[in-house]
Amino acid sequence: MCTRKCSLFVAGCMYPLVLLSVTCNIMLFFPGWSVQYVKEGHITVQVYYMGGVLGGGVLALITALYIHLTGDGGCCTNRLGMFFSIAFAAVGAAGAVYSFIVAILGLSNGPLCKGDNGLWGTLFKNSNANYLTQRSKWADCIEPRDVVQFNIGLFITLILASFLQAMLCVGQIINGLVGCICGTGKDQMVA
Repeated sequence: MCTRKCSLFVAGCMYPLVLLSVTCNIMLFFPGWSVQYVKEGHITVQVYYMGGVLGGGVLALITALYIHLTGDGGCCTNRLGMFFSIAFAAVGAAGAVYSFIVAILGLSNGPLCKGDNGLWGTLFKNSNANYLTQRSKWADCIEPRDVVQFNIGLFITLILASFLQAMLCVGQIINGLVGCICGTGKDQMVA
């Protein structure tokens, strides 16, 4: 069994998920594709928590880089390196869980928008996320245009990306344990 190849697979899968998480979080700052709402402070509070940038982005990227080094065959390709990959994978999993929780909260509270009465608020906050299946309620948000669909799409993407990141990190934790106990399988790699 070669734990190095598994580490390279995990790291290779993490990179696009990191990019996806950061991109989604940044896009959430621009509902209606306008900078007007971020300037006026009319952005859902969960966007400011930066779950996609900090958790699914920075922490997951640090994890992916170390796991990549573990699989690449450098100084980290030994039992101690695999042990440290467990710690880095735990950090990545924690970041993914943070991103997941923030995205779930953002999805369940709904977007910050202007209602029929002309006031800004989170109109769906106490709806227990029932608004997700009742498209007729989406018209209650007058401004920004199509903000409900915008937030739903991006927060669901963040939920899926963070879930996959967490699963990859758990896989690396198991891989790291195997690498600590059985070795990294250096001799099985073809240079």
